[in-house]
Amino acid sequence: MAACLSAATLAFAAPASAQNTEGNSVTSPTSPPTAEKRDHSYTHHGITISDPYHWLKDQSYPTIDDEDIIDHLKAENAWFETRMAPQQALVDGLYEEMKARVKEDDSTVPQRRGEYLYWSEFEEGKEYRKYYRRPVAGGDAQLILDENELAEGNEYFRLGAFSVSDNGRYLAYSSDNTGSERFTARIKDLETGELLPDEIPGTLTGLTWVMDDKAIVYGLANEQWRVHDATIHVLGTPVAEDVELYRETQNDGFRVDAGLSAQEDWLIISAGDNETSEIRLVRADDPTGEQILISPRQTGREYDVDVRDGKIYVHTNDEHVNFRLATASLDNPGDWTTLIAGSDEFYLDGFELFKEFYVTEGRLRGLDQIQLRSYDDPNLVKPVAFTEASFSTGLSNNPEYDQDRLRLSYASMVTPDSVYDYHVETGELELLKQQEIPSGYDADLYEVERIEIAARDGTMVPVSIVSRKDRERGGPLHLYAYGAYGFAYPPSFSTTRLSLVDRGYAFAIAHIRGGDDLGRNWYLQGKLNERTNTFNDFVDVAKGLIAKGYTQQGRISASGGSAGGELMGVVVNTNPELWGAVVAHVPFVDVLSTMLDKDLPLTPGEWPEWGNPIESKQAFAYILSYSPYDQVVAQDYPPLLVTAGLNDPRVTYWEPAKWVAKLREFKTDDNELLLKTNMGAGHGGKSGRFASIYEVAEEYAFLLWQMGETG
Repeated sequence: MAACLSAATLAFAAPASAQNTEGNSVTSPTSPPTAEKRDHSYTHHGITISDPYHWLKDQSYPTIDDEDIIDHLKAENAWFETRMAPQQALVDGLYEEMKARVKEDDSTVPQRRGEYLYWSEFEEGKEYRKYYRRPVAGGDAQLILDENELAEGNEYFRLGAFSVSDNGRYLAYSSDNTGSERFTARIKDLETGELLPDEIPGTLTGLTWVMDDKAIVYGLANEQWRVHDATIHVLGTPVAEDVELYRETQNDGFRVDAGLSAQEDWLIISAGDNETSEIRLVRADDPTGEQILISPRQTGREYDVDVRDGKIYVHTNDEHVNFRLATASLDNPGDWTTLIAGSDEFYLDGFELFKEFYVTEGRLRGLDQIQLRSYDDPNLVKPVAFTEASFSTGLSNNPEYDQDRLRLSYASMVTPDSVYDYHVETGELELLKQQEIPSGYDADLYEVERIEIAARDGTMVPVSIVSRKDRERGGPLHLYAYGAYGFAYPPSFSTTRLSLVDRGYAFAIAHIRGGDDLGRNWYLQGKLNERTNTFNDFVDVAKGLIAKGYTQQGRISASGGSAGGELMGVVVNTNPELWGAVVAHVPFVDVLSTMLDKDLPLTPGEWPEWGNPIESKQAFAYILSYSPYDQVVAQDYPPLLVTAGLNDPRVTYWEPAKWVAKLREFKTDDNELLLKTNMGAGHGGKSGRFASIYEVAEEYAFLLWQMGETG
């Protein structure tokens, strides 16, 4: 779901143009690779689809060892390197420019949990973080985990779970060194610095401490990369003896997770998909004991819960699409009494319980809201106020139940990432830290607008725009969106984005349907049989920005990743003339084939989002009508850069590979079409803070090159 940001370099060394993306010397090709066409078709509901590039899916997946496939991907990478080689100076310049905005020796603001203050640091030149703590009572800092040490010798590294036991003695963490998102969990004794022999491979959840820090609860990724269990491991016992607390057997698309209640006395085990949920409680000090089912699953009803002093708090969409907050007793957990009613204006998307108050989070007219509320007086509401026209804010790291101040995050498209403490008693907002930009940044040079543009059905779509105040009207503009899964893309700050904005670009975020920017209905209007609203909104925003004089046809670049990459695939099919250049990161473009393959990680749990074309002819026909791979036609296409990850379990590598192969066959223009597959990474691309910046530099260099804005 996240855009692919990856790179082929370490902190200070960009790859030479004479090397491919794997760092090996190659002979520069003189023409793009052409994928062989092999007869393959499938039939559903009486409709037969020809798919001559089906062979690019390795039939032994998730093992990928077909030499024809590997050779083809390497040939595409070599073509990418050859075509980008003349732009190497631009890439290097952008990279150094972006890196100069990064404070290399940076750290987070310490936060208290128990008897310690915890924080993390980057050291100059290092790709990964170090994690520290020191006693609240005073004493030396203790290094508790070094990501750089864990990443050594690996092309890829990602830290997953990170959980310190309540008594402060143990750290449970998990890591992935391939990008496959199958994490290995380990436990470190923070008193001795030694790793315990306990090792759990294949986890895909958090690691939750229970039984007075004698055990952790985790879930395993199955062969289809889904978690169907909540399992307990007692420290010092063989993993083979671990006990399942819960296993999902009714719905193959459901995923299972577990966490603790606010007072850490209840283990909350949740199961669900994108539209339905079911939750159980069990005592955290007796996790193998009797479980309490809150309420049996009902298709289309979502709920999540927390517990305080024996009272259950339930956040649910059962009565209003924008959710309500209700309460229930442990004796009758399915009888819910409204505490905060659902609202057409306020979208209640979450809550958090503390000792003396609770917090609701949501959006009002598309802007983030944080509200403190009283347990005693439901009418007493204290909003945390911010004044900018467009911004992103939310609760940050608040690990303790008894808090007299709240840690908040805040940013806007012109305000760097900021960390605040909100003092509950006085309402004071104390700025603790704001992102430093070593090369310099003057917010007064920039302006942010939030406008609305009418889509073709009359719906007004919000757009957040940042640009320099001295930008030429009608100049180049970059348009970004995601538009799926109810994820509202925030109008937040980006240092890399400045490399476009400082070159005369406006950068616009289209808050299109499919996200929940304007409430839950906004999301529902962009899924299933209304999915095409998402694509239409993006196109209509682009046309509206042209009509309002922000830019001109052909001077718009666009990008999106994952489901946002699907968006890119659709709009280059439907409106190729609008775009000067497009980047599609790990794009979900072979939608129909993926939704027909129930064994793939994305499929059963995704049917509530996209539809089930196996069972429904209508869903089959509707998905076919927009699926980017299936709708490639003989026409001119804009310049395209496409990325993929060989180990990506979310959007499998063959989706972008098949799409590019078909585009090469059908497109009638001579515009650039480049595919870069990260051969040792997954959905998020290669890891490391500088490595990810390097690939942003490659992306921007491609856009500037193709848009003729290389100054």
